[in-house]
Amino acid sequence: MLREFAINIYLFLFRIIFSFFKLFPQEEKTVFVSSFGDNIYHVANEVNQLTDHKLVVLKDSRCRKDFSTINNIQTLQFHVFQVIDYIRSIYHLATSKVIFIDNYFGFLSVTSFKPNVSCVQLWHAAGAIKQFGLMDPSNATRSDRANRRFQKVYDRFSYVVVGSEKMATIFRKSFNLSEDQILRTGIPRTDSFFNRYHLKQIEENSKNEFPSLQGRKIILYAPTFRYDELHQVNLQLDIEKLYHTLGDNYVLLLRLHPAIQGKFENSYPNFVIDVSNYENINHLLVITDILITDYSSIPFEFSLLEKPMIFFTYDLESYTVKQGFWEDYERNLPGPIAHTTDEIVSLIETNKFNFNLIRNYAKQWNQYSSGKASTNIVHFIYNESEANVAEAF
Repeated sequence: MLREFAINIYLFLFRIIFSFFKLFPQEEKTVFVSSFGDNIYHVANEVNQLTDHKLVVLKDSRCRKDFSTINNIQTLQFHVFQVIDYIRSIYHLATSKVIFIDNYFGFLSVTSFKPNVSCVQLWHAAGAIKQFGLMDPSNATRSDRANRRFQKVYDRFSYVVVGSEKMATIFRKSFNLSEDQILRTGIPRTDSFFNRYHLKQIEENSKNEFPSLQGRKIILYAPTFRYDELHQVNLQLDIEKLYHTLGDNYVLLLRLHPAIQGKFENSYPNFVIDVSNYENINHLLVITDILITDYSSIPFEFSLLEKPMIFFTYDLESYTVKQGFWEDYERNLPGPIAHTTDEIVSLIETNKFNFNLIRNYAKQWNQYSSGKASTNIVHFIYNESEANVAEAF
């Protein structure tokens, strides 16, 4: 009850400030609101090259992405404790012509944009395992007022970008979208996976950045978050066992979800590298030999690289009840399931993975991603005809 009251006060104040700034002249400007940053970065770079728009990035407290390599871009800290930046952010939102977002942002429920504004949801994943949006099981425990607020946020989306028909179906159900709101351009962050020169550069640079990777294979462990473990690092993976069995030939990269606030205490610095704050997840995927994850969305993009994956689902039964899945989880994975660290070690040592399964998975979830997603989006949004966009596909 108290949390809901605080949210309503916050949104009331946001609406007042936004409505005031909306009286100001509209500018040739694109605003990006970022939690994750990867899709935002690729689109911002393309907008910078193909348009004359002023670019402003609003980074929320979770965003690790560095946008400084894009020329002529302004970056602001979009959280209430940075008061001046926050008020300036609202001004930019109220006076822009195009807005790109990559997550759910509650402030959208009270932002009545001008009629010619396009608000484009890039999202932060190419696919979905967990249910979210209107299909989130936790909505049943929320107030009617909260659920109405969620729908108001989804109603602000002019378009939602997808990389596959499977994701188009999920978004239509999750956000209550019409067919006209689905933008089949591919996922921007996958563009770099189709550039062989860029991939080679990443591999070479990583050798200089992480000298301990030399001569060893790389395991990336990237679990998703659990709502009851947001303030602590509670790894069920037995790192000590991995170290003693695989440490001579492998390095373990640990990538915690941005929602987790706890700190990882590294007892094996010669074996484990904490890359939770490393800003470019794509670079980590490129140098990874084996991915260990659970219910994360990372496999959708990682499958394009055609590398092995292991799904460490020690809490599958309880997680299914709490979160809910779009499909039968165990029947639709591109790699084997492990319930214990011993099983993970065995899978890595035997090294028997079904690469046809991985390739088929990539085709299902990335059917519109071909290396031109960012360009396709910019052509469509910035007054290009639909015929020209279809040609680009």
